[in-house]
Formats: sequence, C-alpha cells, structure tokens
Amino acid sequence: MTWLAAASTTVPTESTQQAIGYPTLFVLVLLGALVPVVPTGALVSSAAVVAFHQTAPFALALVFVTASLAAFLGDATLYWLGRRGMGSKNGSRWLEAIRSRAPQERLEHAQRKLAEHDVAVLVLSRLMPAGRLPVMLACLIAKWPMRRFARGNLPACLAWVVTYQLIGILGGSLFPEPWEGVVAAVALTLVISVTPSLWRRVRAPR
Repeated sequence: MTWLAAASTTVPTESTQQAIGYPTLFVLVLLGALVPVVPTGALVSSAAVVAFHQTAPFALALVFVTASLAAFLGDATLYWLGRRGMGSKNGSRWLEAIRSRAPQERLEHAQRKLAEHDVAVLVLSRLMPAGRLPVMLACLIAKWPMRRFARGNLPACLAWVVTYQLIGILGGSLFPEPWEGVVAAVALTLVISVTPSLWRRVRAPR
C-alpha cells in the first residue's frame, strides 16, 4: 500500500507541473524571441532537466514541440513586424529593436554569409549567441519574403531546441536531483553565451 500512496502523490504532482510548465515554457520562449532579453536557451535546458526526471512518457518530446513552436512563431512574428517597419516611412520600434542589437560589423558579416550560403546561415545564426538578429536584419534588408524566411527558420528553431535540450539532458543525467541539473544546465548555457563575446574582446586590438 505504501507504493500505491507514493504513486498517487507523484502522479498529480507531475500532472500539475506539466499543466503549468508547458504553457509557461511556450509563453516565455515566445516572448524571448520577440524581446531578446529572456534567456530562452536556459529555459529550454531547465525544462529538459525537469522532463528528464519525470516518469511521464513523452515529457522530453513535449518540451521539444513546445519550445520549437514558440521559437518559430516568435521569430516569424518579429520578422513580420520588421518587414512592416521596413515598408513604413517612419520605421517601427520593432525594427529599431532589431537594429540596436545588430551592430554594423556583425550585420555586414551576416550579409556576406547570407549571400554565400543562403538559408543555411539561418540555422547557424540560431545556434550562435547573439547571431540571430543580425542575420534576421540581413534578411530584411535583402527583402526576403516571409515564406522564404520561414522555410529557413524552421530547421533553425528545431536545431536550436535540440542543442539546448541536449544540454539539459546532460545536466539531468549527471545529478540525481532536478534542481542540481537545472543549476548545471543554466551555468553551461551562460558559459556558452558569454564565451564568444569574451573571445572577441581578447582578440580585439588593444
């Protein structure tokens, strides 16, 4: 009877986590795509850690679907808003937000890569810290239609979620407690996001 009592208390707990967790993950990743201040990579990794420790089937698959859909819709919405800003005489605050996070040097680099490798650059830009918005702005300047951008952005979002979900699975497998895995996954994602900027500062001429 003891194990029945434990099971009866465990299942509702996981059900509650899923009922709250997946919609929350969707909203935060969507907002993170629109307003690039939310650490969406850390969110996906943390959700993967929690899903790894759950007994419910398909928990990791649900994290993958939820985060991928939210990232794709967020990117598509931001690109659509950027296109509207490009066509407006006065621009838009969304277009200015993209430009403010796409320095001229990175924009020129993104434009060169986009001309050389086309859609493949979108996949790489999603995996590189601070690489998404310069490439998006390059697509806007090149007047890519919405369909072309979406076609390239879909595999980019899928690859991005897989990458950060694997980080979460790694953190979850190394530690017995979910919170320990979350801390490890968040720390690793922060290191990944900070390393490129530190490397550029080291290489920059004094």
